[in-house]
Amino acid sequence: MKRSYLGEFEEIVLLTVAVLEGQAYGVALTHEIIEQTGRSVRLNQIHSALQRLEEKGMVKSEMGEPTAERGGRRKRLFTVTAYGRRTLQEIQEVRVTLWSRLLHPFKPATSL
Repeated sequence: MKRSYLGEFEEIVLLTVAVLEGQAYGVALTHEIIEQTGRSVRLNQIHSALQRLEEKGMVKSEMGEPTAERGGRRKRLFTVTAYGRRTLQEIQEVRVTLWSRLLHPFKPATSL
């Protein structure tokens, strides 16, 4: 299978779907990404990334049960596919290898 490359934001969304383990839906992903990255993220950006990831075969979705907190509406829950997991592992391996090859590792900055 041809390897698909991910943009930085798609990688963050895919990794967050994996972290939330079956409880990943738009609003939960938005809150988690804001909390973990400190960046401003809008729900429509999350939905666009999820759609691209689903088209690439890295996530799949299904409708959850209706909940009272959502006025009886159902959530679209996302999970990472085997292909998505393999892609995340490949990304991690590349990054770990590159970081380990730094001749002069970065020291924590005391000021910018």
